[in-house]
Amino acid sequence: MAKSIDVSDLNIYYGDFLAVEGVNMSIKARSVTAFIGPSGCGKSTFLRSLNRMHEVIPGARVEGKVVVDGVDLYDPTIDPVAVRRQIGMVFQRPNPFPTMSIYENVLAGNRLNAKRMKKDEADSVVERSLKGANLWTEVKDRLDKPGAGLSGGQQQRLCIARAIAVEPEVLLMDEPCSALDPISTSAIEDLIHELKDSYTVVIVTHNMQQAARVSDDTGFFNLRATGEPGQLVEFNPTTKMFANPDQESTEAYISGRFG
Repeated sequence: MAKSIDVSDLNIYYGDFLAVEGVNMSIKARSVTAFIGPSGCGKSTFLRSLNRMHEVIPGARVEGKVVVDGVDLYDPTIDPVAVRRQIGMVFQRPNPFPTMSIYENVLAGNRLNAKRMKKDEADSVVERSLKGANLWTEVKDRLDKPGAGLSGGQQQRLCIARAIAVEPEVLLMDEPCSALDPISTSAIEDLIHELKDSYTVVIVTHNMQQAARVSDDTGFFNLRATGEPGQLVEFNPTTKMFANPDQESTEAYISGRFG
């Protein structure tokens, strides 16, 4: 079941450095939310805070709340590993496990969660996930071949298949198309449209047109000055954001006057 995410007064630190300050937003279930803004303004840091990947970095921590379905993900009783099962992540560069077959790549998360599966159950997870990532027809006859042997766009869809195989509720994507050619990018964008029927999708992108094409809501992050923390400047429906933003700095960024 796709879930909504409510973020309140979130401050994100690396040691003593405040990287992102005072974020408040509500991310709707079964929608695509895009984050845009210049490099270094904290959008990827904020994205990683939504599934507690941020704190993998020594000294990294947050203050504030990230609430999914009434549960604060940063409550001391919550297991971060369980959070990352519920909220999957797809990274900028496709990262299939190079020594594993396509089949085993898809099942990697399930195996990590110590799920023992019968062969027919594993087969159906692989087929469902690859179909969900629009990759099944291209690879079904070579599931035993290395995942690293696929093209860049196929590898990224394999990573999406791996992420959805554990049946998360939310899918985070950190610039999933930045390493891909235009045709592969188009395939991933089509896929994002389809995924929102089943998942809550949150994407960081440097490509403004992509944000306009794929998202329902957009958040614009920016810095007041170098060395200052990143902030959420504006969060609105994408159509409004690109046609009639509330803030002048949003308008300036979207029209290419800075950033």
